[in-house]
Amino acid sequence: MSTTESTTARPGEAAWQPKLVALDIDGTLLRWIEGTGTTSEALSDKVRDAVRRAYDSGAHVVLSSGRSAHSMTGIADLLGLPDEGAERLWIVASNGAVVLRYPPVDVVHEETFDARAAVENILERRPNVLVAVENRGLGYRFNRPFPEGELDGAHLIAPIDEMVAEPVSRVIIRDPDATPEDFLALGRELGLHGIDYVVGYTAWLDLTPVGVSKASGLSYVCDQLDLEPADVLAIGDGRNDVEMLEWAGRGVAMGNAPDVVQAVADAVTAHVADDGAALELSRWF
Repeated sequence: MSTTESTTARPGEAAWQPKLVALDIDGTLLRWIEGTGTTSEALSDKVRDAVRRAYDSGAHVVLSSGRSAHSMTGIADLLGLPDEGAERLWIVASNGAVVLRYPPVDVVHEETFDARAAVENILERRPNVLVAVENRGLGYRFNRPFPEGELDGAHLIAPIDEMVAEPVSRVIIRDPDATPEDFLALGRELGLHGIDYVVGYTAWLDLTPVGVSKASGLSYVCDQLDLEPADVLAIGDGRNDVEMLEWAGRGVAMGNAPDVVQAVADAVTAHVADDGAALELSRWF
């Protein structure tokens, strides 16, 4: 699929404009730092201005990420959202498992699952992987430290069986010595029942409750706002964005997205390094 050129309305519609804009963060709003699994925490002026135009037009801007809740509020602050005295922002965190309002942080919806059997299954195959769960509102608990910069917030080392003793919203599996292809194969081997998984750009595997995705989190938000998927423009770059892009009225993949993500999108915008999110937003706002 080629990069979008000059679309100003969806095919078959003379004057469509998004009522809700769902934005992934890493690799969409923020640029990846080459050779690492982390992104810059600096927004380009073009991206910030484009997001602000969407917000100022009256569209609901919803950050939708695999990040934990506490690491997304800083991005809202960088965007200057919401305006002082305005309605609180909606945020979809942890790949749809957590929905919150901000500020202040108020979790209004959370999906959890029993991850014990899945984690045991993974450890049988890869006993040396890193395992982390979100310590909501604070940071993460993990069995061993992750590569620097990959997890934010406060860090606490804990035994794996203790981390998954109670239901969780997400489990992160990481192996710095493996590849994404290794983890894609691992996911196929596991035959997980009642649990979904998504593989990141690196050897990073997110386990989530079955049926939970950014699309399900955004669907919850739309229900609260009396909106339909057809009202939504969604932009993302990762495998964890596939359901969101398929669900939205207009799903747009970044130019840096893997082929599997671009294949499901309605359109493909420019690379994150070329402010592709701003380019797409500028077509509508």
